[in-house]
Amino acid sequence: MIGVILKKLIFIFFIVASSSALPQSQNFDSTVAAGIKQIYDIKFPEAEKTFRALIADFPGKPQGRFFLAMVDWWKILLNPDNDSYDDVFYQKLEDVIYQCDQILKQNPDDVNALFFKGGAIGFRGRLRAYRESWLKAADDGRTALPIVEHAAKLDPKNVDVQLGFGIYDYYAAVIPEEFPLMKPLMIFFPPGNKQKGISELNDVAMNGKYAKYEARYFLMTLYFDYENNPIIADEYAKMLTTDFPDNPVFERWHGRIAAKKGDFLSASKIFSDVIAKADRNYPGYNTTSARREAVYYVAYEYKSMKQIDSSIIYFKECANLSKQIDVKETSGFLINSYLYLGMLYDLQGKRERAVEYYKKTLDLKDYNNSRFYAQEYLKTPYKN
Repeated sequence: MIGVILKKLIFIFFIVASSSALPQSQNFDSTVAAGIKQIYDIKFPEAEKTFRALIADFPGKPQGRFFLAMVDWWKILLNPDNDSYDDVFYQKLEDVIYQCDQILKQNPDDVNALFFKGGAIGFRGRLRAYRESWLKAADDGRTALPIVEHAAKLDPKNVDVQLGFGIYDYYAAVIPEEFPLMKPLMIFFPPGNKQKGISELNDVAMNGKYAKYEARYFLMTLYFDYENNPIIADEYAKMLTTDFPDNPVFERWHGRIAAKKGDFLSASKIFSDVIAKADRNYPGYNTTSARREAVYYVAYEYKSMKQIDSSIIYFKECANLSKQIDVKETSGFLINSYLYLGMLYDLQGKRERAVEYYKKTLDLKDYNNSRFYAQEYLKTPYKN
């Protein structure tokens, strides 16, 4: 638990830097914007072509190299368990840092060089934190933050820079509330303000040039995870999936939010689309974790519709996928799948199979009173 909390704390510390690295030159803004959209559209070959052309046409500017690295960042996000892109990503960030250093030797107040150096260090820290390299991640955060703060002072009218500060203001306030054990450590960080953070993020989400999609993403997740307001979270999810209908990260969040709203029919439709795209080998959709989540919610809707055979098929697939994924810790997907399979077999009158799955449920950790229900249904068969 402490590791998870530390990860969150380090993450918000240097995300201010990494998310504020945004292009300022108006000469090629349209090209940069097009490349960024290609990244979110998961059109990685096209995005790489765009940013390599930018490097060739404007070799003295760091934007091309920075966003070329962001292509690899999104490759990592689509399948975080795969670390095969890590070394390439780190090397591309080092290229950005080196170029920015050369620019800053000539002009220490070059805003672009400051932004992109801070951004490269920040993203390096984000991946190091994800890979649980805490000391290196924290060091990257401490290094990057003052660089970007200096750049922000030089360019105070930049709306996009509010993204990082909004994220910090919100999470620096939330973490002490959610994790009281972290309060003593927060004295080393500037105080946060939830409403200020939300206001800053919303300004970027509506008015930002290049950071509006990231702002919408963070607003979607914070309203889902901490504000317990899936209605507002869904508004941002709809914005993102409308602009990027084939982005698996955004589409899965849209389905997740629908389920939290209790709209399992919509969730099932969304996740059925995820499965269809996985079957057609869309980038990012054919990962084990994406398919597991999708089949779970489709199975749940079949269960609600009393289509027992179909529900069993999908819950079994979810359980099998979970056994491949759950290396460090048993997931709620596996526990619920076992419990629901027991209940479904009871509805079919297949008591021996039902008992088998209730016992499997009891062999796992408790999750949302799963053991209580398994014990009850072992005593008395489940009846809908």
